[in-house]
Parts: sequence; structure tokens; C-alpha cells
Amino acid sequence: MAKELTSRSESYSQWYNDLVIKADLAEYSAVRGCMVIKPYGYSIWEKMQRALDDMFKETGHTNAYFPLFIPKSFFSKEANHVEGFAKECAVVTHYRLKNDPDGKGVIVDPEAKLEEELIVRPTSETIIWNTYRNWIQSYRDLPIKLNQWANVVRWEMRTRLFLRTAEFLWQEGHTAHATKEEAIEETETMLNVYARFAEEWMAMPVVKGYKTANERFAGALETMTMEALMQDGKALQSGTSHFLGQNFAKAFDVQFTNKEGKLDYVWATSWGVSTRLMGALIMSHSDDHGLVLPPKLAPVQVAIVPIYKNDEQLAQINEVAAKICAELKALGISYKYDNDDTKKPGWKFAEYELKGVPVRLAIGPRDIENQTLEMARRDTLTKEVVPMAGIADQVKVLLNDIQSNIFRKAYAYREANTTVVDDYEEFKRLLDEKGGFFLCHWDGTSETEELIKNETKATIRCIPLEGPVEPGKCMVTGKPSARRVLFARAY
Repeated sequence: MAKELTSRSESYSQWYNDLVIKADLAEYSAVRGCMVIKPYGYSIWEKMQRALDDMFKETGHTNAYFPLFIPKSFFSKEANHVEGFAKECAVVTHYRLKNDPDGKGVIVDPEAKLEEELIVRPTSETIIWNTYRNWIQSYRDLPIKLNQWANVVRWEMRTRLFLRTAEFLWQEGHTAHATKEEAIEETETMLNVYARFAEEWMAMPVVKGYKTANERFAGALETMTMEALMQDGKALQSGTSHFLGQNFAKAFDVQFTNKEGKLDYVWATSWGVSTRLMGALIMSHSDDHGLVLPPKLAPVQVAIVPIYKNDEQLAQINEVAAKICAELKALGISYKYDNDDTKKPGWKFAEYELKGVPVRLAIGPRDIENQTLEMARRDTLTKEVVPMAGIADQVKVLLNDIQSNIFRKAYAYREANTTVVDDYEEFKRLLDEKGGFFLCHWDGTSETEELIKNETKATIRCIPLEGPVEPGKCMVTGKPSARRVLFARAY
């Protein structure tokens, strides 16, 4: 068919771009660095949203919405925060256009200059904490546990569909607490929510841990992260949760009267995941034939294709398929019965393979005679002839097996590509030869961290929460190290 992909071994980068476009997930827009998320891609994002939103509400959060525009002065109030985002900000300076006197379309009206420039939201800590000042007076007003689904703009120069675009979709949680302990607990809780979503829904194993001081979110005291390993041996930061301490409360003067009747500053967290998860999903599981989608996130879990030579045969198959569709619907399984007669079965098979539909059923006249059908699974590209009776239950079992198998395969890949290294020269060699995750000792200094980054382009992805804590010597300086940290090259 016309939608052949570049193979991963030939060019992983080109394979990824081909797949995003040819599977109808997204395309570049007329606006440089921005993307159009197409209906099929957005359907996957909607399933992600729905699952995450339910998890947020289960943990006591509610949704709200804050403005897209943030006064420039707000960014001056938290020094580390403004420094972290200054180079990525899109700035609105005028509020009106007018016709060009030379007749060349429209121009910005120079008389319509804003008194104060507005920043297009790169993240919402500043405007939300300015708002919280009006909401919080007493410990009785706490905690506040809000989330918003929104778009943000970070003026990226080098963009890539889903992984890095100037505008992207995300959710950002912003919570306010009476105590440090509550805020730290919230930070950990939300990282665990993200990790559960990644592993149970995306079938993507993650390593949870803390970011180093160099890699922390701008304005945070601690940043927790989950890191996933893509099939090309690079890491992808897939979600972060930040303990902000009292930094934003002090910057925006958000104080409350505590239980002892004394004034104190509020403790804060923020946390977020974005449409970058779409890139993670693609790169974790897909193959040279196209997408491989975990059933829990597949917009269509089962595609049913009739095989026929004439209208009489199609009518018979339609009748049988209608019963199967009703059974699938009763079990909550999403399906598509594709009896479009403008496309041949072979084309349909290749299309559903490309789009990662987990299960495909094919029904022909002989199947009706024998009361069987052909059932194919996308993850292994295998197929078998199975009894038609009880097919919906068979499909339900198969979908669960596919979900588990996709996770097992990704987990096995990560384990096979996680290397313990003590020698810096060996680290550099293996980084070039095979990539992947590296568990190494580091002396804890920013200087050594920067040296490794500059020499190898590898960064400390996190200080893992789990795994053995064994003291050793830094692979670069030989100085004492309390435990191994996770290195990788990353997106």
C-alpha cells in the first residue's frame, strides 16, 4: 500500500515522523512549530484524559480554568521561575490590527500598545497563586486541590510532533496546603498516579525518582519524575510532580492563619503531563508495520472486516456481524464494522495494522458455514481461526492478554537495556554503542553533572526511588557517592 514506513533500523527519527503522519495522528500546521492533532490522534488523547481525570478526582482533585494570558509583572515575582521560562515566552504587546494604508492587508496598530505586556501561558503557577491570595485566609480554606486541562505555549526552536511543539495540550495540577508534610505527600501521591497510569493504561514501565538540583522545575524545591525508555535507547521524561515549598506563596503573599492562630505562608505543589505522552506511547510499543496500541487506549479495540464476492454474501455477513457487534457493545468493547465496499479487505487489514487496532476479525461465507472466524492480534501479528460462538468473551480475554503482553515486552526491553557501569570510559563507549539506561555513581556535584552532560549529552534522568542503595565512588572523580543514579541521553 501507499503508506509504507521507513524502518526503525534505517532511521528511527524518520520512522517516528512517518508513523505520526501516516497513521493520521497529527500533522504540522501553518503556524511554525505547532501541530494539528487529527481526529484519530485526538481520540487517543481523549482516552488518556478520561482515565487521568478519573484518577485525579479519585484523589480529591477538582477541575478549574485560569486565563491564557499572564501579566508580565507576575513573572518578576519569583526569580528562579522567570529565569527558567524567560527564553520560551511568547509575549503579547498590542491588542488591535488596522488596514495597511498602502493596501497590503493589515498591520499592527501602533496606537494599540498594551500598558503591560501579557505572557501567553507557559505554565500557570504565577496567575494561580495570585488568585489563591484571594481565596485563602485561614487553615479552614485549605487544602485547595485543583487541576486544569489547558494549552500552553513554550517558544521552541526545534520542534517534533507531540514530543516538542511550541503549543501543546496538558493538564497542570496546583495545590495549596497548610503544612510541609501535606504538600510533600501530595507531590508523591501524584507521581504515583502518573506511574500507575503509565504502567496500567499505557503499558509503559517507568522509573520513578527525584531530579537533581540542575534538572529541577524552575521555582521548585524538589521535582519528582517518571522516566521511560524508548526503543531507540533514549529516555523520555513522561511526567513530573513538584514540591514548591513556600516559594510562590511568598512571591504572591499568600498567607493564612494556622490552627495556633499564627500567620504562615501556604505550602504548594504543581504537577503535569502533556501530549508528549502520545510520543511516549508511539515510541514505546510501535513497530515497522505501524502503531501498536494498548487496548485500554485504542479508540477502536476491534475491527471487523467482511470478505465477500457479491451482495448476497455481504447481506449474510452483515447479519452475523450485527450480532457480534451487539455482544461486543454489551461488554464495553469498542469496535468498527467496516463494510465499506470502496476498499478491498487487504487494504483494510493494512490500514488497521498501521493504526494499531489491537484485534481484527475477518468473516467470510465459509466462516458462516463453519461457524468460525479469523481472529488476528496486532501485538504479535499472529492470527487463528476460532469458534464464532462466544466470540465477544474470547475478544475480552484476548484484549487483556494483549495489554499485559505489550507491558511485558516493554519491560523486558528496558531491563535488557539498563546497564550498571563504574568506569567513565566504558560509560561513554556503551552510550554510543547501545544507549539505554545507565546506573552509575556520581559525586553529587553540579560541576560533575555538567561535565558529563557536555562531554556525552547524557543527563541524570533521576535519583531512583527504588533499587539497591549501595555506596561507591563517582565514575568521573572517584569521590564518594551514596547511591547510583540513572543516566541516559534523552528527548
